[in-house]
Amino acid sequence: MALQLYFHPFSSYCQKVLIALYENAIAFEPRSLDGRDNPAMRELAELWPIKKFPVLVDGERTIFEATSIIDYLGVHRPGPVRLIPENADAALDVRMLDRFFDNYISTPQQRIVFNALRPPEHRNPADVQQARDMLDTSYDWLEKRMATREWATDAGFSLADCAAAPFLFYADWTHAIGPSRPNLTAYRQRLLARPSFARAVDEARPYRSYFPLGAPDRD
Repeated sequence: MALQLYFHPFSSYCQKVLIALYENAIAFEPRSLDGRDNPAMRELAELWPIKKFPVLVDGERTIFEATSIIDYLGVHRPGPVRLIPENADAALDVRMLDRFFDNYISTPQQRIVFNALRPPEHRNPADVQQARDMLDTSYDWLEKRMATREWATDAGFSLADCAAAPFLFYADWTHAIGPSRPNLTAYRQRLLARPSFARAVDEARPYRSYFPLGAPDRD
């Protein structure tokens, strides 16, 4: 039975899982959540009442949260690209960086976007400034780290890079990395050139008008 993925192509967390699927050419049935009233959206609500996505279905099993889905694929659909190393210390490093990109890149980036979606009278400039400050701090830390690395950790392309690719992609649209961080800029470009992420980016192009801050004419 084929895997089923409930996802939206423009979602950063969904792209994180798509990268893992594409890296190892794992076949799946796409259940796109484009539109509130489509059948896939109703199915998702029955599978996972929280209605957050992505969600992976494998027979009788339902797996939610992007990192957990990639963990599951590594156990049940292993391929030539090991996204979580077998070595325990290397795996810890990968998981630590995965959490870094989630908590300190994606979370502040989304705070800025969600603020823009509020009615003007309910927007919070102080919250936006805190999020921008967090992104600057995170960018500066990554700039130093990526001076000596091709990928996020020394384990090669991994779960951490699956997270970094879409999160840095949208973060730079939201709060520019800027020319003062050439190592981080080069890392983002390597991620964009990775065929698995390039495919996810291309599949999401029709939805760029959805970006609340306005998608830049690049990438």
